This record gives sequence, structure tokens and C-alpha cells, in this order.
Amino acid sequence: MSHNGKTVLETISLTKKFKDFWGRDKVIAVDDLNIQIRKGEVFGLLGPNGSGKTTTIKMLLGLLHPTHGRSMIFEKSPQDVEVKSRIGYLPEETRLYQFLNSWETLDFYGRLFKIDSAERTRRSDALIEMIGLGPASERPVGQYSKGMARRIGLAQSLINDPDLLILDEPTSGMDPIGTRQIKDLLLELKKRGKTILLSSHLLADVEDVCDRVVIMYGGKLLCCGPIDELLAQHELTQILIDRLDSTQMNELEGYLRDNFHSGTISVSPPKQRLEQFFLSQIEKAQAQMETSGALAGGKVSEFLRAVDEDSGEELLEKLSVSDEQETPAVETVETAEPNKEQKSVIDDLIAETEEQKEKANDALPLTESDAKESPKEVDKNLLDTLTEDNRNSEGG
Repeated sequence: MSHNGKTVLETISLTKKFKDFWGRDKVIAVDDLNIQIRKGEVFGLLGPNGSGKTTTIKMLLGLLHPTHGRSMIFEKSPQDVEVKSRIGYLPEETRLYQFLNSWETLDFYGRLFKIDSAERTRRSDALIEMIGLGPASERPVGQYSKGMARRIGLAQSLINDPDLLILDEPTSGMDPIGTRQIKDLLLELKKRGKTILLSSHLLADVEDVCDRVVIMYGGKLLCCGPIDELLAQHELTQILIDRLDSTQMNELEGYLRDNFHSGTISVSPPKQRLEQFFLSQIEKAQAQMETSGALAGGKVSEFLRAVDEDSGEELLEKLSVSDEQETPAVETVETAEPNKEQKSVIDDLIAETEEQKEKANDALPLTESDAKESPKEVDKNLLDTLTEDNRNSEGG
């Protein structure tokens, strides 16, 4: 796992009870839930319908208030606006404005996060390419199939480049191509340090991407742990070797049975998963023909940055004390000598600059030191000359 042990999300005795008209407890949707999700891991939230998964997610998003207990995201309350700006959320049902196309939809949600126009355009184009909706980007989302609507819903949850991604049934209604793409996307986001909470009924998808899972039933936590440990069958041993012919396989099975035990022994060629076989067939077909539906999509958008070890608050603290840090040395760059024409232009600019400085200095008020150095008396001969000229003008 790529996480570093830092807790991103935590629930402490989280409980939600729904009451009837008379205020009596009617349903205990979530009962004393305690989980921790660490930075950089994909965490699976599993359970049958009515087990409390969606209620838990709504409390984590601040959409429902818990009856007892609390939850913390980035060590703050889910009600905090700053916390919400760092979360991307894909609800179980995709509800978008039906008459907007995919680009207009992403642009709208980008405005809600106050992303500037140029950046909204860049992110929208990158996400549309990533989810494979380029050929259908001009169509209103009301005309999309359920799988295509889930794709644009996923893009919407990524428009703000979130640090925590909460996905409720992200692959519902998707074809195997889209499902594989979503799983690859989640694994790539995990590599970039994103934290992901995934709720899904498709257990094969959870098995492929999750580091740890929790299973809920009746609002209670049944088990929690690393998925490899939970799925390991310690009473069996699996051996993989190169291909054997039928005679060798029979000999190996007989040898194991004679020398070890007479219990369960199975010697047979391994099978690839149906998903792998399906995707290989589609890749061959795509090389030979075109389709007007959704494509496999492109690479993960570059703006979905890798999460730094420092949080936003730590970054602000570093910026606030940056004046106290040493200024890095500036490298000197050798330049070629200017020619005569260039030198003449430079000399003129220098002379003009010096002249402007002298004029500015003349316009400045005298300082106390300047006033001490200036003459205190006016030249008497100059004063007499001016007075005589003034009298002559009056007599004329």
C-alpha cells in the first residue's frame, strides 16, 4: 500500500437513528461505527442493501447529522467549507441538468468551485477525453445512457482535483470497458496519493482496487482489514508451474495424492477472468471498426496532481515564514557583447534615465540636511538690480 499512515477520515462511535412521527426510534441505520481511512489508500465500504452504507456517506459529507458520535475529515468537521472544497463526490444516482452537454456540465461545476475560465476549459477538455465521451460531448446529457451518465458524473467529481474522493457505486450501469477504465483510474489516483472511499455491490471491482474493506450489516461493522488477508484461504496451498500435458498432470496428481494426503487435490490449467477475455476481444474489434458510443478513454488528466506530503495548512505556514528564509543565489548568465548600434541605443537609454532622475530629484522637497547647506541670504546686488528695473517700468 502507498499510504503513509496519516489519517484522512475517521468515524468515532458514529450512529444515526431515524425516528417516527412521535419521536420514537424507528430505524438504527448506522450503529456505533468506528473506522479510519489513511492517506493514499482505496477503502471499500461493503454491505447488502439497507446496511447503512449510503447513510454513512451522507454523514461524512455533512448532509445528515449523526444522532451520536462524530466524524472527522482532514481533522476537521465535515461541515467545514474548506473540507468540502477538498472532496469529490459521485452519488449513487447521477442527477445532472438534462439540457446541458458534457462540456457545459463540467464548466458549471467548475464555476461552483470558483475555478477561472481558462483553467475550467483546460480541465473540462482533459476530463472529457479521459472518460471517452469526446464523440458525444455535444449531446445533451439527458440523451446519455446510464453508463455514459456515470462517466460524466465521475468527471464532475474530479473537476476540483480533490484530495478525498467518495464514490457510491461508480461503475453501476457501465459496460466492461468503462468498468475497467474506472478501476485503472482509481489505481492511478492512488499512485498520486489521493484517498478514495469506494462503496460498491460489484465485489470483483472492489477486490481489484481496494487496499482495505469494511463489511456492514444492519448498520453494524462485521469485519475490517486488508483485503488480501480477509480473502486468503489458509487451509489450501496454490502452486503455479509451466504448462503440463495430460500425462504429466495425471502423474503430478497421483504423486501429490500418494505422498501428501487424500484430501482436496485439483490439477488443471488456470483460467483467465472473463473481464480479461472480453477486453481482449473488444480491443481487436476497435482496431477494425469505429463506434458512435463511448470509447475506452484517454490517459489520466495531468491536472489531477499528486498530493504532497504537506497539507494546505502546512503550506500556508511555510509561505508565511518565507521572508525569514534565505534568498537563493541568482545564477549569472554570460551574454554576448552588444554591437555598435545596440551600444548606442543603450547609451541613449542610460542618458535619458539619468536626466529623468535629476528632474525627479529637483522636484523633491528639501530635507533638513539640504536646508542647512543652502544659502540663507539672497545676493544684495541681484536684489537691487531687480528693484531698479521694476521702478523704470513703472515710470515708463
